[in-house]
Amino acid sequence: MAIDDPVTVLPGVGPKRADALATLAIRTVGDLLFYFPYRYDDLQVKDLTLAADQEKLTVKGVVVSDPVVTRFGPHKNRLNVKIQVVHAVVLVTFFNQPWLKDRFTMGTEAAIYGKWDAGRHTLTGMKVLATQTEDAPSLAGIYTVNKYIRQSTVIDLIKAAWQRDGQNIPDVVPLAVRERLKLLPDQAIVHGMHFPSDADEAKAARRSAIFREFFLFQCKIQSLRQDDLNVANGLAIPYDNDELKALIKTLPFDLTNAQKRSVNEICRDMRRPRHMNRLLQGDVGSGKTIVAAIVLYATVTARYQAALMVPTEVLAEQHFAKLTKLFADFPVRIRLLTGSTPGKERRATLDGLMTGDVDIVIGTHALIQKEVNFAALGLVVIDEQHRFGVQQRKILQEKGLKPDLLAMTATPIPRTLAITAYGEMDVSTIDELPAGRQPITTTWVRKNQLRDAMARIKTELLAGHQVFAITPLIAESEKIDLQNAEQLYEDMDHAFHEVAKVALLHGQMKNDEKDAIMRAFSDGEVQLLVATTVVEVGVDVPNATVMIIFDADRFGLAQLHQLRGRVGRGSAAAYCILVADPKNETGVARMQIMTETQDGFLLAQKDLEMRGGGDIFGTNQSGLPAFKLGDPVGDYAVLNTAQQAAETLFEADPGLSAPEFAPLRGYLARQQQTQGSLD
Repeated sequence: MAIDDPVTVLPGVGPKRADALATLAIRTVGDLLFYFPYRYDDLQVKDLTLAADQEKLTVKGVVVSDPVVTRFGPHKNRLNVKIQVVHAVVLVTFFNQPWLKDRFTMGTEAAIYGKWDAGRHTLTGMKVLATQTEDAPSLAGIYTVNKYIRQSTVIDLIKAAWQRDGQNIPDVVPLAVRERLKLLPDQAIVHGMHFPSDADEAKAARRSAIFREFFLFQCKIQSLRQDDLNVANGLAIPYDNDELKALIKTLPFDLTNAQKRSVNEICRDMRRPRHMNRLLQGDVGSGKTIVAAIVLYATVTARYQAALMVPTEVLAEQHFAKLTKLFADFPVRIRLLTGSTPGKERRATLDGLMTGDVDIVIGTHALIQKEVNFAALGLVVIDEQHRFGVQQRKILQEKGLKPDLLAMTATPIPRTLAITAYGEMDVSTIDELPAGRQPITTTWVRKNQLRDAMARIKTELLAGHQVFAITPLIAESEKIDLQNAEQLYEDMDHAFHEVAKVALLHGQMKNDEKDAIMRAFSDGEVQLLVATTVVEVGVDVPNATVMIIFDADRFGLAQLHQLRGRVGRGSAAAYCILVADPKNETGVARMQIMTETQDGFLLAQKDLEMRGGGDIFGTNQSGLPAFKLGDPVGDYAVLNTAQQAAETLFEADPGLSAPEFAPLRGYLARQQQTQGSLD
């Protein structure tokens, strides 16, 4: 028996239940054992004379009536049973749980958890904790479940897994690390998390479990870094420095010190035989694209090919136009490849990539299709890296001779989170803006102050400029009273149809629809674009001068900053108007800081302090790993300790070849296999 066995080895788990468990990412017995509760119900027996009305509590007493099940509608029933608690008799009612009838026998003792009705002196039962022959726990774990599987089923299966394999749990955190940091072995963690005898045991288990989670994550990162450090996995790109300087001299502006530093860091990595895995992060408008252009050209001077992958067709077209202009006087053969590339042109591009007649290709997901092959791909640049999955990046890299990778992001992440988001990458940071970049005047107005904002929009439209109007929803919501995109589109069209063409853009549209609308806005055919956050990462529209964001308090500071960065890209003055009625002091503070600074790194740090790590960039956009227990912000000290422990371990034994590391080595190997099959 082993914890790597599939869940189907447990009683009552057939294919259907296994599929249901898989929706919770539970596929093996080990997954079940390490599927920990997110909180506990306190099941300590309460004195009813001290109980508050509607309080959830545990009562313990002797059964003084036979249980009776009464049906009162289709699939509806209630179970009534009376128990004597000290000198009082309490009526306990369970709804739609008729099978509990067999748990009660006259004259025996029972412990029941439920909601207390002080006025009626009755209890609405939620669970039977124990009977005469059972011990009542003092804490009950509450687990994350979904519509496919019940809480009680998960609990029963965890008990079955513990009974089968509780003695077979290997310790993946090495003994020396556990002893130094006074951590529990894995078996004690699992028992303490699922079946704690008291709050102290649960607390000790959770402390060790959080470290374990962070440590294993950091070990995965260190393992990836070892692959990059392996010379056999790399490619040296001996670029021509003189040709690079010639290109830089033709630029109509001077590079900032941060841009020069980033170019030097990237080029130094490219010359080395080890594999480059570098992230270029820079604020909105900091000039990442020109840095990318320089290193793309460096690759070409070494007689290698380069690929630039971006998330949208419109962005690909803009990059293609800019780079074609930049390389006009240089021997660079550059092509565009997207889903809309015509057949004849597409064939020519594919042939050119395969023969080496194309030096640089710019494209979307179309670049990772099977028929795209390269003669000598040396560098892959991925713009807005968080928009692509790990597997998508990997497919493009595997099309070449183990090419170097440069990922770019305009989402600044504070240093406190960099070790989780980008732990396996070297990071170059552009932390200054180019000279002449237009500042964006940011104001915050409440909804009853919209008149001045609308006047500003009309003034800009009459001056021939363009406007973004952003809202967080795309359809009516009964739960959240927000201005939604359809309604906002109607309002804006009604207000400005005489001076502007208004269009609507949201995430549920088909890709070709979105591209067509974004292209029309980019070309100036649409003057006012009402949109959800699909424009957060996107095209360069120098003529756009106003960004108005409705319900701005619903966005993170970093996201607001990203949206604001869509304007101010031309020579005209630019404005960002935040419309919000924040409900608390934190919300007010967030709006105020947006009006006070345009430093994306400062805003990201403030967002981290105000909202916590999980909310900063939105769950799908961040690139941050989703930890089950640990909070990278609240548990930062533990995260830092785990990182140091993992680094020390791999520095001493890069291959984890020592016998005591066998369980950890096996864990990492299994994770690699799982990643490959699930991505």
